[in-house]
Formats: sequence, C-alpha cells, structure tokens
Amino acid sequence: MVSFSSIQFQPPAAAISPRTSILLSHHHHHSDQLSLSSSPPPPQPRRLHCIRAIDAAQPYDYEAYLFNRFSQSSKLKIAVVGFGNFGQFLAKAFIRQGHTVFAHSRSNYHAVAQSLGAAFFPDPHDLCEQHPDVILLCTSVISTESVLRSLPLQRLRRNTLFVDVLSVKEFPKNIFLQILPHHFDILCTHPMFGPESGKLTWQNLPFVFDKVRIGNEDSRINRVEAFLDIFKKEGCAMVEMSCAEHDKYAAGSQFITHTMGRILEKLQLESTPINTKGYETLLNLVENTASDSFDLYYGLFMYNKNAMEQLERLDLAFEALKKELFGHLHEVLRKQLFGKSEEGGHRRPMLAKLPKHGTPPLLPSQSEAVANNNN
Repeated sequence: MVSFSSIQFQPPAAAISPRTSILLSHHHHHSDQLSLSSSPPPPQPRRLHCIRAIDAAQPYDYEAYLFNRFSQSSKLKIAVVGFGNFGQFLAKAFIRQGHTVFAHSRSNYHAVAQSLGAAFFPDPHDLCEQHPDVILLCTSVISTESVLRSLPLQRLRRNTLFVDVLSVKEFPKNIFLQILPHHFDILCTHPMFGPESGKLTWQNLPFVFDKVRIGNEDSRINRVEAFLDIFKKEGCAMVEMSCAEHDKYAAGSQFITHTMGRILEKLQLESTPINTKGYETLLNLVENTASDSFDLYYGLFMYNKNAMEQLERLDLAFEALKKELFGHLHEVLRKQLFGKSEEGGHRRPMLAKLPKHGTPPLLPSQSEAVANNNN
C-alpha cells in the first residue's frame, strides 16, 4: 500500500508554465496582504518524504492480453478466388468467426463483398500482394486450371496454403501438383452441401478433406488445423479420405443425385393439392440440384472418371425396368387372349440386379434362357 501521509508532492519546475507562475505569484502577493491584518501562523517543520511501498494493480490484465494474442494468432487471412454464390456462402462463415476475407472474381462483386465485411480486389496482383494465409479456389471445375494459372504466384508468400472446394477431387489435386511450386501447401476439400442444403445449419453435414501436401513446420500445420476448425465449429462431420476414394463415392451418390434431379426438372414437376411425402422429396431434389449451374453438373461428369460408368449403369437399369414392365404387360395380355391354357407354362421376366462396379452385367442362367425360348 502507498502511505499518502508520508508523501509531499513537489511539481517539477519544467511542469510550471509561465501563466501558472504568474497566478502563483499573484496568490503569494494576496497572501502577504492578508498577513498584515492577522498574526502569521506558527512555522511548521518541513519533512522530506518518500514512497515506502507499492502494491498496486498492473495497468492491464496479462491473462486477457495473452488470450487476445492467441485468439488473433489463430485468425486467418483467406482469399476467396471465385466470389460467386458458393464463395459468398462460405465467406459469411469465415467472417462470422472473425477471419479476414479478401475476394476476387471476374465479375464485380465489390458491393456484395462490402456488405459482408470483405475486401474486394478486381486485380489478382493486388489480391496476392495482401499476402493471404489461404488461397481458396471457389471457381467452376472447368475454369480451375485457367484461374490458377492467372494468379501471380511470385507475389505470394512461399508457404501459402492452397485449398479447393470442388465437387471432384482427383482433378484439382493433379492440377495443384502440376502448377504450384513445391513450397506451397495443398489441401483438397469438399463441403458436401451448398447454399440451399446448408442455408439453415451445417450441423452434421459431411466435410471431406485430404491433406495432399503440408509442410512440417508447426506454423503450417497449425494453419491447416485453423482452417479445418472453421468447419468443425460450424458442426460439420469431418471426413478425411483420399481424393481417389472421394471421387469413387461421389460418382455413386452426388453424380446420380444431380442426374436424377435434372431428369425430373425436365419433366417440369409441379406441386399438387395431394402431394405425398415421396413426391415432396422429389420436388426438394429438383430445387436443390437445378439451382446449381450446369457447369457444376458437367464438371461432375467430365472430371470424374467414375461418372461415365454410373451413367451407363443408370441407362441399363432403366432399360431393365422397362423390360420388366413390358414383360408383365405381355403376360397379362396372353392370359386375356388364351385363358388358362398356358397357365404355369410362361414365366414373367424379372428385373435382374445390376452388378457392382467394374463387373459385366448379370445374365440369366442357361436353363432360364432355354425355358424362355421355349415359351
């Protein structure tokens, strides 16, 4: 504690301004006039005093200082290249979590970026001179290579992290490895949702990632984890798998989903007063897939080597289903024409299950083929 009874304050001479000295002089002169009419007070002995102890609080909270410093160190400067619908969708989450977002696109999204709290750079040179921690490619699949080649890589820091969010993974991985110098880090990701399916929440929605090439330094490892933490904090189900595994699974799920949605869109389905739950599901499927650009769907087909096989299997399945329908109709007509005379002698063709990936179509057994020929 500070003992104030033992302190005598003496202002330094340099702290007294000329105006202050005049006022003090006037004050002393006035005191001398008053002393003529009254006896002067007895002189008091002067003592020199000093501060005995200091036990005061520090001028700042050191724990809060460390916390704020750590919090700022975990924040990223993310450059979103391709600031369209999906890029803006992701940028909102980045900004909401306190990260700095730079935006770049061929179209002028300056007003949109400003409304979200991001900075828009129409020139990629200006963007790269900001030295972002992460370059996030949100372009279409078919324009990925041209956009990546247009970036002035020499203006970036040598260990910049490159990330993509494309719906195919082997293609951007190979492009990154071909174009980017070895000192750049590479993270391939795919949020398995979009502005429609993730407009309310990202909770439990899959987020696939593959750490293709990450440096050994702690700072680079921590940077990748900080980026992945964005999606963890939003509640995503984090799935780490290779790019090849992703494309194999995506062809059997995402590509088929988008194909069925676009087929149904061409049927121009409309809501009715007697919608069933299943029909509502089909309408939602059309809404979720048709809102995406055709470039996205084309990219799913063109840049995933597994997509063609799925398209052929879909075609075989549809043909087999039609044969089963027409075969059943043929059986009904024969019964109407010939009555019970052929009862038990004709076997209705059944829909054969399609084979798994990479195996030839299932064929009926030889006995079944002979029986069918006899009929």
